[in-house]
Amino acid sequence: MNLPELAAFLKSRRDRIRPSDVGLPTGPRRRVPGLRREEVAQLASLSADYYTELERGRGAQPSTQTLAALARALRLRGDERDHLFHLAGQSVPPAAHGLTAHVQPALLGLLDRLTTTPAQVITDLHETLVQNELAAALVGRPPTVRGPAASLAYRWFTDPTARALYPPEDHPHHSRVFVADLHAVAARHGRDSEVARMVTALRRRSQEFATLWDTRDVALRRTDHKRIVHPALGVIELDCHSLFSEDGHQRLLWFTAAPGTEGAAQLELLSVIGTENMATSENDTLNTD
Repeated sequence: MNLPELAAFLKSRRDRIRPSDVGLPTGPRRRVPGLRREEVAQLASLSADYYTELERGRGAQPSTQTLAALARALRLRGDERDHLFHLAGQSVPPAAHGLTAHVQPALLGLLDRLTTTPAQVITDLHETLVQNELAAALVGRPPTVRGPAASLAYRWFTDPTARALYPPEDHPHHSRVFVADLHAVAARHGRDSEVARMVTALRRRSQEFATLWDTRDVALRRTDHKRIVHPALGVIELDCHSLFSEDGHQRLLWFTAAPGTEGAAQLELLSVIGTENMATSENDTLNTD
């Protein structure tokens, strides 16, 4: 592990990113050329103190999950991401799934440009890899856990709180869609151990999943009409669209509403709420760096 080089590399990558590149407001009193340390920490779901220690060449060896989150936050390309892992003394994870998965550059580039609509990149096992602030305001930030629980599809059948995102009367529909989508993914991966383990665990833990799995319905979720329960805005009716990566392992999701609808008006309010939250966060960190 090369702490001084790791620290210098992190700072060099942070300095080159403009706030607008990652959907953050510029603000009138910005004193650094790129992102603040606190902003990188926020984008990577890390504590500001921990990230600051890394940039100062101190602290313990970062985990692969932490490095993957930093690679996404700093918009690292493939070679840069591998370099980050090498400097930290970690092996580059080959897995296409999980929180250590490297976001496909094409999807990440599109996500960076979707600043006026909620959008996020997920794996084909429904693990959120990166999201913009509007997506976080709409559906919340994903849990920072590893293993099957990182998957919304898994939590849907094992954690009742995961269903609070949708009205109860819509739950049967989403259960069927999750299972049909996972059937298609499992077939594409063949004997992929991660997919097989998830299916085995779900069949054991959820009778609902086991029953739906045995129907053998298959359909990738490409688009869907959703009603999302928001704590401040109530139920928001939106269309959810998916753009698949070339290998099918990742998807860019974005949410829209037809002009003139209540959903469109609610998205406008969501944008205001998100901007206010970010402005508050920025005011709290004006004297950093």
